[in-house]
Amino acid sequence: MSELSDSPSLKEINAYKKKLTWGDVPAVYHLAATTISDIDGILTHGFDSAFKQLLDQNNWNRNLTTSQTSIFDKTVIANKPQISLFHNINEQNYELHCYPIVNGDRLTETQINNPACPFIKWAPETMQMLFRLNSFTPFIVYTFQKGDQADYALVRYANTRVDELISLLEQSFEIVDIKGYSIAEFCKEIYRKHSSSQPSDT
Repeated sequence: MSELSDSPSLKEINAYKKKLTWGDVPAVYHLAATTISDIDGILTHGFDSAFKQLLDQNNWNRNLTTSQTSIFDKTVIANKPQISLFHNINEQNYELHCYPIVNGDRLTETQINNPACPFIKWAPETMQMLFRLNSFTPFIVYTFQKGDQADYALVRYANTRVDELISLLEQSFEIVDIKGYSIAEFCKEIYRKHSSSQPSDT
């Protein structure tokens, strides 16, 4: 029987990992847990993250959006700014990238006062990568090779947190498409390759 709940917090997963390893937590786990804790507080950190910049309505092109006030005096965005998201997984990191949609196409270049752009200013170097999970790819591979329950729980937790942040974006933006392997899809691919490499019983 698992000693973790169905939806454990990061603190609970870390405590369970320490219990399983008698306090000798591998560096690969520690790196993954630390970077996940960073995105856990992405909306509460004092510094100006790319995620926060995206949600800053002062930088939205109001000519492309319309606001409506509900009976509860709450402003609701009727025509939401259009964006495209991209799950970017390389040999080391997982990143979530964002692109503004202009005339049906996603833009990768700097935009300033473009009447067709959903943002007054779009700077790819500071706004395109919404967040990064450093050293997360090696941790996923490690988990499928010799991971324990805490390792698998941490991977699931990271996937859930990313999904929650994307859902948060959906409240403010029209997400035209989401491309690339999600963490869950990447894990399925790793599992498939890992399973096919195992010797079969004869």
